[in-house]
Amino acid sequence: MKKITFLVIVFTQFISGQNDITLDYYLPQNVSYNANIPTPKEIIGHEVGEWHVTHDKLVTYMKKLAEASPRISIENRGTTYEGRPILLLTVTSEKNQANIEQIRQDHIRLTENNSNALNTDNMPIVVYQGFSIHGNEPSGSNAALAAAYYLAAAEGNEIDNLLNNTIILFDPSFNPDGLQRFAYWANSNRSHVLNPDPNDREYDEVWPGGRTNHYWFDLNRDWLPIQLPESQARIESFHHWMPNILTDHHEMGTNSTFFFQPGEPSRVNPLTPKMNQQLTKEIAKYHAKALDKIGSLYYSEEDYDDFYYGKGSTFPDINGSIGILFEQGSSRGHLQESENGILTFPFTIRNQFTTVLSTLEAAKNLRVDILNYQRDFYTNARSEASKTKNKAYIFGDEKDATKAYQLAKIMKSHLIDLYEPTGDITINGKDYKKENSYIVPKNQKNHRLIEAMFDIRTKFEDSLFYDISAWTFPYAFNLDFTETTTTGNKIDHLSIKKGSINKESSYAYLFEWHEYYTPKALNMILSKGIRAKVGKTPFFVEGKDYDYGTIMIPVQNQKLNKTALYNFLKKTADVSHIDITAVSTGLTTGIDLGSNDFEALKNQKVALIVGNGITSYDAGEIWHLFDQQYNMQISKLDTDNLNRTDLDRYTAIILPNMRGNALSSSIINNLKEWVRNGGTLIGFRNTVNWLKNNDLLKINLKEKEMTARNISFEQKESFSGAQVTGGAIFEARIDRSHPINFGYKNKTLPMFRNTNIYIEPNEQSYNNPIQYTPKPLLSGYISEENLELLKGSVPFQVQRLGRGRVIGFTDNTNFRAFWYGTNKLLMNAVFFSKIM
Repeated sequence: MKKITFLVIVFTQFISGQNDITLDYYLPQNVSYNANIPTPKEIIGHEVGEWHVTHDKLVTYMKKLAEASPRISIENRGTTYEGRPILLLTVTSEKNQANIEQIRQDHIRLTENNSNALNTDNMPIVVYQGFSIHGNEPSGSNAALAAAYYLAAAEGNEIDNLLNNTIILFDPSFNPDGLQRFAYWANSNRSHVLNPDPNDREYDEVWPGGRTNHYWFDLNRDWLPIQLPESQARIESFHHWMPNILTDHHEMGTNSTFFFQPGEPSRVNPLTPKMNQQLTKEIAKYHAKALDKIGSLYYSEEDYDDFYYGKGSTFPDINGSIGILFEQGSSRGHLQESENGILTFPFTIRNQFTTVLSTLEAAKNLRVDILNYQRDFYTNARSEASKTKNKAYIFGDEKDATKAYQLAKIMKSHLIDLYEPTGDITINGKDYKKENSYIVPKNQKNHRLIEAMFDIRTKFEDSLFYDISAWTFPYAFNLDFTETTTTGNKIDHLSIKKGSINKESSYAYLFEWHEYYTPKALNMILSKGIRAKVGKTPFFVEGKDYDYGTIMIPVQNQKLNKTALYNFLKKTADVSHIDITAVSTGLTTGIDLGSNDFEALKNQKVALIVGNGITSYDAGEIWHLFDQQYNMQISKLDTDNLNRTDLDRYTAIILPNMRGNALSSSIINNLKEWVRNGGTLIGFRNTVNWLKNNDLLKINLKEKEMTARNISFEQKESFSGAQVTGGAIFEARIDRSHPINFGYKNKTLPMFRNTNIYIEPNEQSYNNPIQYTPKPLLSGYISEENLELLKGSVPFQVQRLGRGRVIGFTDNTNFRAFWYGTNKLLMNAVFFSKIM
């Protein structure tokens, strides 16, 4: 009984402490503060940590600080998908603010030629501090309230010295939409009497959670691909300033303590200089000292790594900067039990706040060393680049200008110089058309970043990866590429290919299926009620070859008259960046335009199953693909409501990666009946197992039991982790005549894989239109055992069920929005399933 009474007293103390929290809990003691600077509570109506700050309140406070303090300037760099501002504060001394552009230009000069004339003893260091890129890891953005107040209001020699020698780029919320979503959840489930019970609803947010942005993307994987508006804003800021240190404040499991980098020493990308990690260790000493002072437990050089350059704490490392990851054990709400005692939200905020200041102290004290490191990084990079002489990469696709443009756009955003070939050229049997190709000279400032983007690596020091092990961009875009000594003309401004239609026709219009945006064009045509057909075999007419999958629009018997049809197709070509050709005859070499080998196409009504049990990342990628890339309607059907949904409205239903038994037996029966009546069910990743187990897809899987031999208990985690295929790139042979491969010009296709699902090939060879080659590994890590299983397996199968089709993909063809090269596989499954 005494023990229970003691626990009640402890809980009451924690609860009381949470409700009575003041700003003094976070701020350094013995520091005076400017009374003219408003505290967070005076603006947002509650103390830091009392409630979860919503993004709108965070924005309001940051704007008020900028109005009140001459140390702070503020800019809105754009908006999220939900229309929220993407703010950046620049914090420094009033004197520096008056000369900020000259300081920036001098700082950039440190990365250029002839930087030795600059005296780093007299230069400020630039620190980019960013918070809560995962919206349900909120202690970072809530700490930003206290940190911004401290930087604006603190007085004395210490803060003056810091601000005179430091430019702070302060990003209070990396993920505005996600932060808002999670704050709503935590606040709407907060009790007056705070309850630390981890079973309480407060600590179990509804699907998809607040981690991601509007389209359910993990923004911390988008620093290199920069496909999302939040990423585009911060990468522009990064290159505008070239900060010396970038911090990324996260959270981890409730039972964890606090982590700061460096991470696992054996998992650092080999392209990262060793001095980067040495300086990271020096900075880490300041975090340890600061956390020791407040009694917080922590660890370093474990768990996390610096391999994938698409993460916020690793992207800086290939750009002459130092990335620092912080991970705080999460309260996930306001107060929660943990193995380390009752974990309060204010405590998590205080740790983040403490390391904001320790980072700035380290930057101030190591300022000259870190500035010199940045200069040396680019000096050494230029030296490496000069040894490449006139070598370059060339990439392109003779049939698809858009994919090449999209990769060029990414590289241009990273300030990489691009050149256009002076004419069409052929290298190693691949044709590079002038208007569809780009040359990337190796001998330029961002040489190391270029090598990181084109990196092909199959040997690794460690077999464990926190994220993917390969991201080779030309493979991701399914582009032809090679090294070359070809030169060209520098491109100052990128422009996407314009669409065209050559003339008005009285007979028919044709366009090949190769260009990236052809699904957008076809959807516009079918949605307008215009009849269109797809050619199943190649043909030649009026001086031009047409490949598998060519779309034909007859002029006669359409709902639009001849001129109106032409005008509509002209608009369609323009917005879809495709070429449409008018023809005057149906007589061809090959199949004639009236042949039965032209199949009529129907307007597609597509649904996407989302909700509990579905991986939100995968679902969001598909939603984004339809909504943003192809401008196609897609209905999101929640798993909780599927029993009440009229499936007959839809021609195709997509089932992303699924965990457990997300769908009830009645839903399964409804889906089976819907397929039998003519629907197309498309499943990805683990859903392939579900399709098999529920007799929707008859396949055999290749499996091998992994038995540990001479593995100690200590090595157990490493042994099992080595069997994870977290993300690598493999070569598949494709049958171009199969409708799933319409629009692909090569006989092989780079495929991204992050599962260990291996389908045995069908006994009928024509049922294996995509099959991994005998030597499939192109780039990345896979264990020897899994590589053997992969060889000859098939990542795709399609089978009839009644009048419908069931399609299974073992892997994600839409990975993180930048895997443009395999996006069309899903669109082919949607539009052409009936002829498979």
